[in-house]
Amino acid sequence: MRTGVAEFQSERLRQARQARGLTQVALGKLIGRSSGTVSKWEKGDQAPESDALARLASQLALPIAWFLKPLPDFGSRPAFNRSLAAATREAQVGAAIRLQWLNEVSLSLQEWVDWPKVNVPEFGSGDYRQHDDALIESAALKCRDHWKLGLGPVSDVVLAMENAGVVFVREELGYAKMDGSSRWFATDDRPYVLLASDKANGIRNRFDASHELAHLVLHRQLEGIDHIKRHAEIERQANHFAGAFLLPAESFGAEVSRPSLDTFLALKPRWKVSIAAMIVRCSQLGIVDESYATRLWKNYSARGWRRGEPLDEQYPFEPVRLLPRAVAMLLSDGGFTPPRILELLGLGPSDGESLCGLPERFFSEDGSTPVLASIRFRREGPRGAVPFSSKSADIVNFPGER
Repeated sequence: MRTGVAEFQSERLRQARQARGLTQVALGKLIGRSSGTVSKWEKGDQAPESDALARLASQLALPIAWFLKPLPDFGSRPAFNRSLAAATREAQVGAAIRLQWLNEVSLSLQEWVDWPKVNVPEFGSGDYRQHDDALIESAALKCRDHWKLGLGPVSDVVLAMENAGVVFVREELGYAKMDGSSRWFATDDRPYVLLASDKANGIRNRFDASHELAHLVLHRQLEGIDHIKRHAEIERQANHFAGAFLLPAESFGAEVSRPSLDTFLALKPRWKVSIAAMIVRCSQLGIVDESYATRLWKNYSARGWRRGEPLDEQYPFEPVRLLPRAVAMLLSDGGFTPPRILELLGLGPSDGESLCGLPERFFSEDGSTPVLASIRFRREGPRGAVPFSSKSADIVNFPGER
């Protein structure tokens, strides 16, 4: 017979432990219990007593209530990871869990805020093996056309995707070989993207966002582990889509009739794409042959650009807007306070701040930390909406941006 806190959700403990990168042995040592006991808790064979649950919550930096809340049905679609082949399983699992938490944060905020309608086109079939390069090129152009982006440089990739209803977070994951992750969730039939900020490079991050867009557009219907075993081909398709999306054949090709490293360097401020990506794109378009591409790569290495390209430091990350602005609206128009918002999210302060793109100590208990610029607290929200503590709720529409 199972003993302990009856409402304890075993899946929550496994999720929290893996999100923190802890083994069962390590977590057991932190709370003074054996790894076997932790294993039984995670399997649902036992539940921790109230004092043990309090220690778990403290060590994992999550509220006790988090472990009592049933896990949503996220659906069966996989999380795609933009990472090098050497990325650890720990990194992939950690990124997937952060996406799940992002989805839960979004669901909580959607009780009060309307996100932009999902407007992400779908191309191809559920079988990635049918996605040839011609289809990928066409899909990238049709996506641009669907969003009315034209054929010139995309000024802000993250903004374009957020306007299409994609929910973003950018976090430092602690894994140098993990660049991002994305997934469609069944909870709200909405796509979510996590971008890693460990490599401080705004140019690279634009490509990462476009890579994740490829998964959302091309691989929406993929399900099951069999597809993930074909990771290399799926990632190749996403890279090709990202290049075609950022550097359209017609417009970019017209500007590189005589490609060289200096030409690419001159074009980098306009297209905001790495020189390496331009070399790859020119090879895809047949602008350079294999031998000339090899010469370009040798010169690229000789200039030391594999360690970092010129101009990279001049381009900051494209800002994530949806979540921080939603929080700002709740504060200014919904009558919320930071503690009430944290209660709504159900997470600890650090996780709430990171997933919502908020400054550190935003949820500090003393309330002395500034929140967001131009935000002011109101006793009443729009049309007389009362604070969150009331039983009634009023929806705050989230304004789009172009």
